[in-house]
Amino acid sequence: MMDKKVILAAGTGFLGRSLAHFLINKGYQVIILTRGPSKVEGEMKYVQWDGIHLGDWAKEIDGSYALVNFTGKSVNCIYTKANREEIISSRLDSVQVLQEAIHKCIKPPKVFVQAGSLAIFGDTKEICDETAPNGTGFSVEVCQQWEEEFFKESLPATRQVLLRIGFALGRDGGALEPLTKLAKLNLGGTVGSGKQYISWLHIDDLNEMFLQAIENDTYEGVYNATGPNPVTNKEFMRVLRNVLNKGWTPPAPTPFVWLGAYLFMKTEPSLALTGRNCLPKKLQQHGFRFQFHELETALKDLI
Repeated sequence: MMDKKVILAAGTGFLGRSLAHFLINKGYQVIILTRGPSKVEGEMKYVQWDGIHLGDWAKEIDGSYALVNFTGKSVNCIYTKANREEIISSRLDSVQVLQEAIHKCIKPPKVFVQAGSLAIFGDTKEICDETAPNGTGFSVEVCQQWEEEFFKESLPATRQVLLRIGFALGRDGGALEPLTKLAKLNLGGTVGSGKQYISWLHIDDLNEMFLQAIENDTYEGVYNATGPNPVTNKEFMRVLRNVLNKGWTPPAPTPFVWLGAYLFMKTEPSLALTGRNCLPKKLQQHGFRFQFHELETALKDLI
């Protein structure tokens, strides 16, 4: 597969790094588009881009096998007006310029995979497959604009797949790391009401989803990229404490979460206080096989 080159736009984050190593182990050549300087490190090649304008980086896409886009300002911040604008613009700008690059290719990639979010369903306890209605709020509006922008352009020679990614659990970063630190400090109690759902998945399953989206020609459109067994926050924290051999821990009431998020974490409280109960219906219809079905098994593998 060494002739199969995969481009990871903004692939230096937690999910991108994990997928890059996964693909290299599968025999792919990986090019990462980064705002940092162009360089080569081991088997990884980094090419500079700004996520907005066409440049020499676009030459890497011509003749590539697949393009995966992770670009977007982190939502782990306080939603000021400036941050809201950048959260939206960073996502839309990158989609636009990558599609522009594809249109200019002599030999366009076979597939364009966009990393999206389950946040499009808003804050809900109702079961959400891909056909469920969208929710309300800023995060929902971001996802709606994002998805509309991605599918607005027709790419005749390139399949388009959008993975709405859930709460990805992995090593060395990501959503699990801060929760594990809190639990080790005996601060791993239920957050808020504890009734908000966490649609979790193991990073190994997520990487396999990306691989299937890249290699399987029948994958097209929108998929819920999450595990088959979402749990409530209360249950998630209980299992995490058990895996870490920690006993009962006092809960964090909603007012404390708001205070802690703004004053200490410098992030939006709603990220911890809202949730959604999502299922990967389309992936299951494709016959996708999960390595990790149960939360306890996944956490024991990672911690």
